[in-house]
Amino acid sequence: MTEKFSIVRDTTPAADIVKGAVVALGNFDGVHLGHRVVISAAMDMAKKLGKPAMAVTFEPHPRSFFSPNTPQFRLTDQTAKLRLLAGTGLDGAVVMTFDAHRAGTSAQDFINHDLIGRLGISGISVGYDFHFGKGRGGSPALLTSEGRRLGFGVHVQSHVDILERPVSSTAIREALAEGHVADATEMLGGPWFISGEVIHGEKRGRDLGYPTANIRLDKNCGLRHGIYAVRAGIGDRRIDGVASFGRRPTFDNGAPLLEVYLFDFKDDLYGQTIDVAFIDFIRDELKFDGIDTLVRQMDDDSAKARAALAASPNAFPKLGKIG
Repeated sequence: MTEKFSIVRDTTPAADIVKGAVVALGNFDGVHLGHRVVISAAMDMAKKLGKPAMAVTFEPHPRSFFSPNTPQFRLTDQTAKLRLLAGTGLDGAVVMTFDAHRAGTSAQDFINHDLIGRLGISGISVGYDFHFGKGRGGSPALLTSEGRRLGFGVHVQSHVDILERPVSSTAIREALAEGHVADATEMLGGPWFISGEVIHGEKRGRDLGYPTANIRLDKNCGLRHGIYAVRAGIGDRRIDGVASFGRRPTFDNGAPLLEVYLFDFKDDLYGQTIDVAFIDFIRDELKFDGIDTLVRQMDDDSAKARAALAASPNAFPKLGKIG
């Protein structure tokens, strides 16, 4: 893995951009197995040419620009995506702002001005279905023809299948919405995770013998409400636990909240940002008639979570350092 993961943005001076990289081009939401073969191809090409390998991606996600009022369940926010990209061994990433100017740039101008003029690419790797430029006019076929004309290598990756269906960010979102954590993990190549700041809650868990680290997820998070076996990343530490994501129907039926109980852990986490990886789905969220029944169920959930985590002792996303 590269020791320093460099990030190039629209504001990065041209003199500070290392020219000649081989790039993997895509939105890379989730950095799933399909994305990873595109990235691996770029890294292989870069190694043969003796050039750096970088991802080129867009923020915000183009769907958010074109449909600002439509909820978008992103698998990874910008920071999570960059950490996952850094974990692949890439040398860096180019983050292009997706705004009205970018949306109005033709595919040919994107190739000429951005890929060639600003980045001076030596090669490019894309997925078979990736389109870019105004009106989605750019395609792998256009890149291939322009590569021959302008002298850069092009790799077009066919789809990656698992269980006879193509791996895609959409399929992973659907799996998480249904609580099919194992399917999502398989398509991602590792557990889906979130990062968030631990906030103060109602302290009910502490009174029940299950003190929790509470995290408010993105309002558009489409994860199924329920109980999960999780593994938290706190700095370099990995702590197993059980988590509830939902509205707490036994108490207040309020806004969705992630409540994480970490096994054999006593430290104060308030104000800290932690990673939470989802290892297994245990059950749906339920309403209980009394506290005693709830606590018995929490004991059972914890036992099932421990068993699931013991069966996946090394399950955690491979994250690199950025910034």
